[in-house]
Amino acid sequence: IAAINIFLSISASLSNVLILISLQKVSTLHKPTKLLFQSLAVTDLFVGLILQPFHATFLLSLLTKMDTRATFYIEEINPYVSITLCGVSVLTSTAISVDRLLALYLGLRYRQVVTMSRVRVFVASSWLIGVSCGSLQIWSSRIAWISASICAALCMLTSISSYTKIQILLRHRQIQIQVRQGQPSAGKIGLNIERYKATVSAIFWIQVTLLGCYVPFCIVTVLRIFNEKQLYITWLGTATLVYLNSSLNPSLYCWKIREVRQSLKETVAQFCNCALS
Repeated sequence: IAAINIFLSISASLSNVLILISLQKVSTLHKPTKLLFQSLAVTDLFVGLILQPFHATFLLSLLTKMDTRATFYIEEINPYVSITLCGVSVLTSTAISVDRLLALYLGLRYRQVVTMSRVRVFVASSWLIGVSCGSLQIWSSRIAWISASICAALCMLTSISSYTKIQILLRHRQIQIQVRQGQPSAGKIGLNIERYKATVSAIFWIQVTLLGCYVPFCIVTVLRIFNEKQLYITWLGTATLVYLNSSLNPSLYCWKIREVRQSLKETVAQFCNCALS
């Protein structure tokens, strides 16, 4: 498991750096939406740079039975950092889902409601919430992890509800487009809907991978209340699954969002040209 975390650490770090550079070049995304994607990429980058090396070091210390001051501090710090970063990641993913719902639901009023200043406030608030949840570790590790699991579950339910509502609204909008096919504006509406569907599809797969990575960990975390010692190794394994999410998100950006994929290709080409020159 330690070797897997080392590999995932490198993968998450490099891929999210490239995604951040690529997102900066993309101009077609609405700026507040792009800020949310950037915030998620930054969180994933921190997971790769900080959290996974800590986790790998801690796992190695268990295997080699090291008992040093450094491993003691890592064991104490790792849960705090984990709850903070993973909490911010889940909150941001949920915000992206809600953002896409608002874009469809509000229509022309969307840009007036979802502004850069409000998204910046949300990003700052999400970090404050993440740090607050992590700080519960000071009083009780059990309370901290249970609180984090409950928050994650609520966020996932919100994301699922948002995506369900999006699909309902899209079907309704598609019917409207079919009715207006004979009108001059129909093509423009269809084009906007297609672009919107691409971002919604990306968010859908981000949420699917998030569920797949986080749900096992949340379940084991709750079960550890009743059987803490026997489930400890399983809990560490599912934590690695959570960290895997930070390596998967960049691939989903490239797979489902054409503008990001094209920007990434250009970024990689520039790096290759610089390396060869």
